Parts: sequence; C-alpha cells; structure tokens
Amino acid sequence: MASASGSSVRVRFCPSPTGNPHVGLVRTALFNWAFAKHHGGTLVFRIEDTDAARDSEESYNQLLDSMRWLGFDWDEGPEVGGPHAPYRQSQRMDIYQDVTRKLLDGGHAYHCYCSQEELDTRREAARAAGRPSGYDGHCRELTAAQVEEYKAQGREPIVRFRMPDEPITFTDLVRGEITYLPENVPDYGIVRANGAPLYTLVNPVDDALMEITHVLRGEDLLSSTPRQIALYKALIELGVAKEIPVFGHLPYVMGEGNKKLSKRDPQSSLNLYRERGFLPEGLLNYLSLLGWSLSADQDVFSIDEMVAAFDVTDVNPNPARFDLKKCEAINADHIRMLDVKDFAERCRPWLQAPHAPWAPEAFDETKWQAVAPHAQTRLKVLSEITDNVDFLFLPEPVFDEASWNKAMKEGSDALLRTARENLAAADWTSAESLKEAVLAAGEAHGLKLGKAQAPVRVAVTGRTVGLPLFESLEVLGKEKSLARIDAALARLAG
Repeated sequence: MASASGSSVRVRFCPSPTGNPHVGLVRTALFNWAFAKHHGGTLVFRIEDTDAARDSEESYNQLLDSMRWLGFDWDEGPEVGGPHAPYRQSQRMDIYQDVTRKLLDGGHAYHCYCSQEELDTRREAARAAGRPSGYDGHCRELTAAQVEEYKAQGREPIVRFRMPDEPITFTDLVRGEITYLPENVPDYGIVRANGAPLYTLVNPVDDALMEITHVLRGEDLLSSTPRQIALYKALIELGVAKEIPVFGHLPYVMGEGNKKLSKRDPQSSLNLYRERGFLPEGLLNYLSLLGWSLSADQDVFSIDEMVAAFDVTDVNPNPARFDLKKCEAINADHIRMLDVKDFAERCRPWLQAPHAPWAPEAFDETKWQAVAPHAQTRLKVLSEITDNVDFLFLPEPVFDEASWNKAMKEGSDALLRTARENLAAADWTSAESLKEAVLAAGEAHGLKLGKAQAPVRVAVTGRTVGLPLFESLEVLGKEKSLARIDAALARLAG
C-alpha cells in the first residue's frame, strides 16, 4: 500500500452534486485538503455525478462555489483540469465500460441473472438457517446452457465482482488493523442490468486511474473497504492500477440526540452558516475539532496552523458531536481576530439590500466606520450586525416591546428627563462626557450607571443590549439622540 511521505501524496474529495453541501462533507474536504497541504501533495477534486435522477447542475455549481468560499484550492479537477481529466464521472462512462470488460475477461467478475425475488427468497432462507444472508454465489459458475436459458427468459444480467475466499486485512490510519472474513463480504454488483456502473466500481476505478495514494472518508463507507481492496488487487493484476491506497475512515459527526448528522438536519447545511455570516476561518476551525485537535489547551487557531500540525493518524475514531454554541463562540473569536477594515468589508452584505431594513441612501459610511470597531467585539456571526446598527440608519428606532417593558419601569420618565437635561449640556465630541451626564442623572435618582442607562439605551436604539451606549450616542449625534429621548417621554406620557 502507499505511504504518506513527501509530495507523492495524492488525495481526493469526491462529492455527489445532490442538494446543499453538508457540514460533514465539508469536514471531509477539510481533512483531505489539510493532509495534502501538510505533505506538499496533490488534492484531486472529483465530481461523482453518475446518479442522473438525483444529481443536478445547480448542485454542481453550488459545490464549486462552496469550495471557493471556504478557501479550498485544488490541484486537479473542474475549472483547473489535469492529467486525469475529465473529473466528472458522467463524462467517464467509456472508461468504466472498458474496465468492466477487462474484469469479465480476466475472470474477476461475472454476469448474474438472479431476479430480485429469487435473491430475497434465498436471503430469507439463509437468515432462517442462521447463515450469512449476503449473495450466495448462485451465478458464479453458470454453464453455457444455463446462461442460454436465462437469456431465453429475457433476463438482463447485472455484473458482479468475484470476492476472494480469504480474509482481507488492512491498516486504517484512524482505526488501526481491521480484518473482514470472506463470509461477511460476499460478491457484489458493480454494473446495473441497464449497463449503468455503480459507485462500487466507479469510485475505486477513478482512484486507481488518478493514482490516489490515500483515501480519507467517512466511517459510513468502512464496510465497503474490503470490497474495494479486492477490486484494487484485480485492477493491479489487469494493469489498470499501480497500488492499493491507504485508507483512513473519519468519525461520524453527530447531531441532536447523538444521532448521525444527516442532510435533513437544519444545522447540517453549509448554506445556513454562510447566510448567518460565519467566517470560513471560524467554521473550518470548529469543524477541524470534530475528531482532531491542535493541542489539548488550544481550540482557536488559524488554518495555516492546522495545516502545519495536521496528521490524520491523530484523528479520534470516536463520533464527534456538533455543538452549535461552541461553533458560534469560535467564530466570534475569529471575528475579533480580523483587521477592523477587513471586518467592516465582510459585514458589507448585511448592510445592504436585501438584508438591511433601511433605505440605501440612509446608510452613512462615516457612521459605519466609526462604530465598526465596537461592533467587532460583540458579534458571534456577521448577520447580527444589522440589528446592532439599525438605529443609526433608520429614521426612528425599532422598539422590541419586551425590551421597552423591561427598561421603562416606574420612574423612568423622571430619569429620562434628567438624563436629557444633562445630555443637552454635555460635550458631544466625547463619549466620556456623555457617560458622565447619564451617571449624574442616575445618581440624582438613586440609581447606578447600569440601571440609569437602560431607559436611555432603549429610547435611542430600541434595544436593551447592543453597541456601547455612549459611543453610539456620539456617532448618532446630539439632535437625533435628544429627539428620540423626547419621543420616548411622549410615549411614556401617552
């Protein structure tokens, strides 16, 4: 088998273009990409699109867009090309037909004429007798007369691969040595009766022809590995393959209730994280922790740091649970790590239509640049910026009734009148002066700053939490701020 040394490393990421990309799929792509980068090797991006009923061009384009957004570059594949093109399986059908002929001619595969009903009947009988219920080899050694009889009945055969009658042992990079006994790995189909090749054929054939040295994939595919190893040996004998790749099966990503995170789980969709404003750096940092760690005491790190340290043999084989709150916390750390100018630009999509609730002409770049450093320390995801700064660009604040009722308690009107009087006399070029004005108003009513500023914040911004109040007042300006306090007093009086 291959070894993980030097630039000879060749790995692949080969998704099917069905539906939205899944975070488990992204974790697999990340580990392959990091492994290739760490070893100075090659990442092959291949599209497994032989299922015409489920694959779509929209999903294909979405896959490419997602890979670009995540920052993954590939050495061979769509839009890049390479010596093993084409990199879409739907364009490689003649290759699979040729390999199938060689397998049949070499005795490594055979035609199976069993009907589904016959297979089911024999499987039930095997289960009842306590025997393995896989394919029983019924068509392995058919005579010419039997074949002619099946053809006369109009039966269309599938092609089955002939598994060796011996144990298959391999060393998994994540799980160590694994052995499968022959009775647990029966002959299996590689081509449908209509001539369409199955995943069980096209995946290892492409890996062989593209000279993949390491296959890093989800543990749900572990049971197919002995089949693929046997097929590789046949392909080597036929001169199609050069070597058997090394396998590493990555742990499941678990969702709620400790069940495998599926495409149907809302939190599995990559698009959800893009729409909420996760940074690629933050999301990838978190996904890398689902089975791997940089060190015992460091959860937050850059992608470059991950690549420098990544070794697939350090991946934990146990299932990893997806924790959305931790993912958000790590993303928040990455937001704070950005240069403030970079942060301001990355927020731009949420400051414009269709995300922004204000008119385009109401947006003020100077105000945005002034509050951006304060906003940067408060966001978990970029989409939160809209609610944090809407008070600056809307003609009046959007009141959250729960926040209003929480802040505007008995006596709030008196406090607001005093605060307004103090603020009217304050220096509006100094956030500290505005703080002193509200602090003095609170003292006059027997309140500490925290209690005193709550009614002012809600009157001006509409919310009980948000950007630093006094910096916000300074940026909004004296006229608008006092007018909003007046409006709040009128509402209280009403």
